[in-house]
Amino acid sequence: MKEALIEAKKAFELDEVPIGAVVVKNGTIIGRGFNLREREKDPTLHAEIIAIRQAASVLGGWRLMDCDIYVTIEPCPMCAGAILQARIRRVIFGARDPKAGCAGSLYNLLEDSRFNHRTEVTEGILKEQCSQIMKDYFSQKRNKALS
Repeated sequence: MKEALIEAKKAFELDEVPIGAVVVKNGTIIGRGFNLREREKDPTLHAEIIAIRQAASVLGGWRLMDCDIYVTIEPCPMCAGAILQARIRRVIFGARDPKAGCAGSLYNLLEDSRFNHRTEVTEGILKEQCSQIMKDYFSQKRNKALS
């Protein structure tokens, strides 16, 4: 999760919502990502999607069955869907997202038995740090807007 936080800080520095993700296989990071939606004007460039794409490229295939993804904030519906489609084994996230989270907050897309794949979910890892970077980012945005 510390590596995902490093990715989130990169997003923060670019004035992007500070979410970071890493895909891990056998203890080795094979994919990294941080939000780039604003910079690239692409709604699909979430941290998880970028990390999944990189991991698939490294492995030479779309099935990431023996991989885990660490994400600073609970995945949204799009990212949860991509995680399912990639057949990722486990999602480990830091803080919940009460407005868009689909790993337990609004819905638990990742463990829904109606899908042909389910992903194990672990939450709360480095929760305070993951939550704090989001609070700092949005506080900074509000302060700029008031200036």
